[in-house]
Amino acid sequence: MVSAKKRIWGWYFFDWASQPYNTLLLTFIFGPYFAEVARDFFTTQGADAETAAAHSQAYWTTGQTITGFLIALLSPVLGAIADGAGRRMLWIWIFSVLYVLGAWALWWCMPQMPGLFWPVFWFSLGFIGMEMATNFTNALMPDLTGHDEMGKISGTGFAFGYAGGVIALFIVLLFFAEDGTTGKTFIGLDPAFGLNAALREGTRSVGPFTAIWYAVFMLPFFLWVREPVLRGARQNVAQSLRGLWQSIRALGQRRSLANFLVSSMLYRDSLNAVYGLGGAYASNVMGWSVVQSGIFGILAAITAALFSWMGGYFDSRYGPKVVIVWSILALTAVIVVMVGLTPDSLFGQAFAAGSSMPNTIFYICGAVIGAAGGTVQAASRTLMVYHVTPETAASGFGLYGLSGKATAFLAPALITAATLASGNARIGISPLIGLFLLGLVLLVWVNPKGEKS
Repeated sequence: MVSAKKRIWGWYFFDWASQPYNTLLLTFIFGPYFAEVARDFFTTQGADAETAAAHSQAYWTTGQTITGFLIALLSPVLGAIADGAGRRMLWIWIFSVLYVLGAWALWWCMPQMPGLFWPVFWFSLGFIGMEMATNFTNALMPDLTGHDEMGKISGTGFAFGYAGGVIALFIVLLFFAEDGTTGKTFIGLDPAFGLNAALREGTRSVGPFTAIWYAVFMLPFFLWVREPVLRGARQNVAQSLRGLWQSIRALGQRRSLANFLVSSMLYRDSLNAVYGLGGAYASNVMGWSVVQSGIFGILAAITAALFSWMGGYFDSRYGPKVVIVWSILALTAVIVVMVGLTPDSLFGQAFAAGSSMPNTIFYICGAVIGAAGGTVQAASRTLMVYHVTPETAASGFGLYGLSGKATAFLAPALITAATLASGNARIGISPLIGLFLLGLVLLVWVNPKGEKS
């Protein structure tokens, strides 16, 4: 018999195991590396440096747009089917396989590529695996503890995950990811295990490293977490889908939930775009190397771990809605600064030649993104739990997944359009400001206690 404490720790280990897909692949190692590869590809097609950077960003965000659309379709449908069958662990196994397969295949993203489709395809496959597995593990959350402790557990889970991301990032930076110019890692070593720096094998190994990390650290989850026994008769697929449609139609009478889903749809879409572009943006706009982006990532992951843990306690004391509001305000301010920041100026005010201030400001932006991004995700997960029951958790979090991805095409599409229209990757992220603020306004109609008050 597995104790309640072990079940909670097993549940925490999913965050620890899965976080490197975001930290290493999406944002800080593979993302910047792909930006380099894509810029070289478009340069060979005749584009100048700024145009190549803009096309590189647009290609990456187009891939995320399509991936987000697929996740939006799958999340509520599979969630409803899992609720009807009373089986969620099976889906976690299935999507874990996709996670490992997609991550591992990134090894074949070579410095010179005849095309960019396959790296984006494999990255997207693994990303779908990670996001869908997250939906189903979140659906297990209502069965872990009472509502009074839910904020602490959600925040601690995110903190534990970010801590895993920091450690994974340290390992990759110290021993694997090489600087594109020197061929050395952050501490001046050749990539481990004789990996060829000229072929960027140290950086490319981040894919298999992420796959192995997940496979190893998911063991406590599968050993200690148990599927809750759900009440009621099992439903077939048709009955489950009818129930999903009824739940969607009923949102008109569930004002708090409906507004929360739309609000989170906007601010989480914006946050995902920030994560998805963080390292690539640093490469395209600030001219940073993979190693510099990795340091940026370490700082962001550390603040995310610390503030997710602290935010969990604020969440339990003051409620998740307060934490969400302050986090959105901080994220909006960061995007405003990033739009105005160049390698030699801030809002048109030039720095002294050779000044380190632009890089320092960008590092601060990374720290705030980590802190506010971690707290807003943890608090949002808690607030969603307030709107579901254990019996409807998978379909509820399926709707939550849908709300997080229904407009997942919107932020990348707006960034793509703004980037191509302006020809400038920095101006291209400005639509995120409006999306964050719209999400903030809709929170006015969300009950801080959800539907449990």
